[in-house]
Amino acid sequence: MDIKVLFTTFGMIFLAELGDKTQLATLAFAAETESPWSVFLGSAGALVLTSVIAVLFGASLSRWVPVGVMKTGSGVLFILLGAWLLFGALRASG
Repeated sequence: MDIKVLFTTFGMIFLAELGDKTQLATLAFAAETESPWSVFLGSAGALVLTSVIAVLFGASLSRWVPVGVMKTGSGVLFILLGAWLLFGALRASG
C-alpha cells in the first residue's frame, strides 16, 4: 500500500466533500430522524460504493486511455457540468 497516495486521496476527497450537497443532505436526514446512526451507515455505505465503482472504472479505463487524457477529460467535463448548472440557475432566476 502506498501511504502517500492513501493520505493524498483522503485529504482531497475530504476537502471536496466538505459542504457539498451530499453532506448537506446527510445533515438534513440526520436532523429529521431519531436514528442518526442509520443515516451515518446509509451515507457511508453509499460513499464507499460510489468510490468502489469509480476505482474499478478508473483502473479499467486506464488500460486503454492514458492518465493525462483522463485527467484532462475529467477536468473539461467538470467545467462543462459547472457551466451547465450555472447557466441553468441564471436562466431560472432571470
